[in-house]
Amino acid sequence: MRLHQRMLTQITARIRTIGLSIPQFDLLSTLTEQEGISQSELAERLYVTKGNVSGLVDRLVQAGLVERRAIAGDRRSYAMHLTPEGRRLAERGIAIQRDFVASTLGKLAPQELSELDRLIVLWRDLARAADAP
Repeated sequence: MRLHQRMLTQITARIRTIGLSIPQFDLLSTLTEQEGISQSELAERLYVTKGNVSGLVDRLVQAGLVERRAIAGDRRSYAMHLTPEGRRLAERGIAIQRDFVASTLGKLAPQELSELDRLIVLWRDLARAADAP
């Protein structure tokens, strides 16, 4: 848990240098993977509620980073798209994230990374099993 908190604190500080919070960066970077998705799809991809995404999108639209576009034939949903400035910030954030990973995990030998990956997958599976009825 301490390692998680340390890593989160470090990446949060780095992402804040470009004026974004982690939730804002998560949303923008998710849209770099697939634009034109609805807020519901975005909420699923981010593992948050639709209400959380709605407020976050509102703030990013207001900041000129995301735009809502009408979906033909659906009056209730909108497709989410990055503005040019939103894409620029997302790409800067992704570069910051890549640099951070390179300066940490990137210093491990391939064999160490493979073992770490194996252990994390095992830990994840054990945690899932602990949640099962």
